[in-house]
Amino acid sequence: MTILCVAVVAAAAPAAYAADRLAIKGGTLLRASGEKVENAVLVIDGGIIRKVGGADVEIPFDATVIDATGKTLFAGVVLANSSMSLDRPNENLPVVPFVSVYDSLAPDSPGFEDALRTGMTTVHVIQGSNCVIAGMSRIVRPYGAMVEYMTVIPEAGIKISITPKSGYNSMTQMAELRNAFFELDQHVQQTAERLYEEEQTRLEKKLLIPPDEAAKEGMKKLTVEDLDSKWRTLYRVKNGELPVFLHCESASDVLRGIDWVNGMNLMSRTVFVLGTEGFKAIDALKATGRPVVLSGNLVHREIDYFTNKETLAFVPKKFAEAGIPFALQTFGGTMGEGVIWYQAARLVREGISREIALKSITQWPADVIGLSHLVGSLDEGKFGNVLLLTGDPLDQKTVVETVVIEGKVVYERSKDRRLQELLKGEKLPPAGN
Repeated sequence: MTILCVAVVAAAAPAAYAADRLAIKGGTLLRASGEKVENAVLVIDGGIIRKVGGADVEIPFDATVIDATGKTLFAGVVLANSSMSLDRPNENLPVVPFVSVYDSLAPDSPGFEDALRTGMTTVHVIQGSNCVIAGMSRIVRPYGAMVEYMTVIPEAGIKISITPKSGYNSMTQMAELRNAFFELDQHVQQTAERLYEEEQTRLEKKLLIPPDEAAKEGMKKLTVEDLDSKWRTLYRVKNGELPVFLHCESASDVLRGIDWVNGMNLMSRTVFVLGTEGFKAIDALKATGRPVVLSGNLVHREIDYFTNKETLAFVPKKFAEAGIPFALQTFGGTMGEGVIWYQAARLVREGISREIALKSITQWPADVIGLSHLVGSLDEGKFGNVLLLTGDPLDQKTVVETVVIEGKVVYERSKDRRLQELLKGEKLPPAGN
């Protein structure tokens, strides 16, 4: 179910970001599967986990050592779909594949601050779903003074919505979507034809073939850089070079979306971002074999038109029972249901296994964004993204004490100024005093 992002190896290389050698020892390393390693030792070098195991693992003499005795070591949380830090999640125009979240990301955003407090180490920042075609997304670490230093994958995909945006109905939405790709095709053909004509002129040859044939010849030399910047991203999408995060709020949207994706030959690059009613199309979703991101609202509520009786469905349980991996996302705010740990713990309360609950915020969202080989678990060869927790991840009393991203300590609860002021109820003196 992994989706491969373009230029992953080059863009995700942590060398310029990582700290020196770091060793974490003495805690209990917990995997999503439930496996525990007591008195664990984890060695990070160059931002990558080099060794992980028990107390017999040798710690390099020059490594900075963190004593995690009494703590739980857990993989950094991965968020597969979020508009975190964007000053505005949606554009006014319906079709904007030419914009990028890069221009709106704010490194000092309170959202990134909260992300570290709750143990998020990898965030896919993507525009909202009130669109037809949104702009380019970006995968970031929620830490850094500049967007460039935060970036893991600079071009991670785009959001396309089958569900009508505000003011649209289903027919208008689909007409706008189809028209965008029709205009793309027209632009590509015209550009290819122009390239052929320019080449013939350069060679001082006569134009002896009709426009369609000229365009076909021009396509042999056309590159994405030849296109107007307005169309370059959409061209890459159509060619299967970029993932599509397809928003489908209702079951009928899911079916309509599947038909459209199949017609465009984009199924192998599609992630379904679902509303609560999406589970009603669960058989069709399972048949696609594609990953899904569930709504932050975990419960689907429906009132019978005739009896006025309300029925509730716990959506993640439907997908768990169907054997479909899914990624969770937050749901408004930063407290209660806004905290990803609450979402995962709620799964367990509703009878879903701990393994599924923990995978839904680590390994499975890593699969969704094409980074399962680098994040989502504490394994050798992956990024050194480690959380030091005060207890079990799903215990409501547990807090994130320390966050390590690629071998660098980026958050310590004891030094969280805003949090300390909140807990103490008083303004602390300026830093450095």
